[in-house]
Amino acid sequence: MQLAHRDSYACKSVWLLNKASYFHHLNLRVIDGAPYLLQLLAGMTGTDRCPIVFDTGSRECRFGLGGMKHDKPRYFYSMAPRRTDQKDAVVDQNDNYISSNVHKKQSDLPLVSPIERGVVINWDDMEKIWHHAFYDKLSVAPEEHPVVLTEPPLNPKANRETMAQVMFETFNVPSIYIGLSPIMALYANCLWTGIVLESGDGISTAMHVYDNEILPNTTFRLDLAGRDLTDNLAQMLNERGYSFTSTAEHKIVRDIKEKLCYVAMDFEKEMQTAASSRSLKKSYKLPDGRVITIGNERFRCAETLFQPSSFKMGKSGIQQILISSILTADEGVRDTQFQQTIVLTGGSMRFKGTKQRLQKELAYLAPPNLRFNILAPTQPNFDVWFGASKLPIISFGKPLRISKTDYEESGPTVAHIGAIAEH
Repeated sequence: MQLAHRDSYACKSVWLLNKASYFHHLNLRVIDGAPYLLQLLAGMTGTDRCPIVFDTGSRECRFGLGGMKHDKPRYFYSMAPRRTDQKDAVVDQNDNYISSNVHKKQSDLPLVSPIERGVVINWDDMEKIWHHAFYDKLSVAPEEHPVVLTEPPLNPKANRETMAQVMFETFNVPSIYIGLSPIMALYANCLWTGIVLESGDGISTAMHVYDNEILPNTTFRLDLAGRDLTDNLAQMLNERGYSFTSTAEHKIVRDIKEKLCYVAMDFEKEMQTAASSRSLKKSYKLPDGRVITIGNERFRCAETLFQPSSFKMGKSGIQQILISSILTADEGVRDTQFQQTIVLTGGSMRFKGTKQRLQKELAYLAPPNLRFNILAPTQPNFDVWFGASKLPIISFGKPLRISKTDYEESGPTVAHIGAIAEH
């Protein structure tokens, strides 16, 4: 079963209407009848409190309570501690300090994320962000709640192990589950088989999943994503005489990107249109009241994802890693109905025209016998969190959680037990 579009409660409706089928496929058990089923659908069990779900990316941390009644994270904020002369401080999505001893904005100070290209590089800062989420935002005692975490494919094993170490030793949580972000995006769309193209702020990945198993050698990763597009747009605007160098100005460029940029169906044709008319020009009002006008930058920015070599930012575009993931799979698996479903997820998949351009690219790159159904959710930046928040009601015959007892007996390497294998 698949959904062409998911609104706030679409997945919940699918589970309720088709629960018998899902019980068969997902090995769910109903204990003591309806009351236990309702607890499952609420994202809880009879002995556990509602899990805390973190989807932590290179730019944003999305977190909140898991369960069916929550369709998006309660909070999200910038993954960007500031470096100050006094003490490091963490800021939220509104550029407000998280550290209690620093209260004023200093928007010209550099932002340094604790995550670089999907990998945590500063665990002290990462711990501060989790601490703020638990105690200041959610007002929960972490030792009373299981925790679900996400990470991108092909990360170093040490990253997963340290996540487990911090959660168990620093926050004393009772149990954790660490899920791969593309698989969580499938769950968000009520799928356990499909191809996932994810592009966030730091990395882009393509992954081929069949019946909740990652197919061998079908995971591909690019260090090219939203941050690179923002930097590229800033450079384009700089060439036009607009300088955006400070942290606050970089935030403006990102806002321009998110509000005005799009993916061209035919890049060369769009360039010709931009050169011959003013139809593609749009205006943007800066905070100081000045108004700037941008033209071909609107689609040249997003073109970086498809033609990075034209902007001196690598060789392969997202369409290349997507088709590589598709064609690396066994032909017998490729030809199944569900395997032709592609899910787009991550903040950089929000550009208008992305789905249509990928359909065009696949028509050119894929064998003629393959047809694809591309799902483009309305909020792809929340899909991974949404899917991860549903884990309490999903079981594929594998342990979903690693307990603190498991950790105390086996150490940080226990983080890999029960994980879906990557190839």
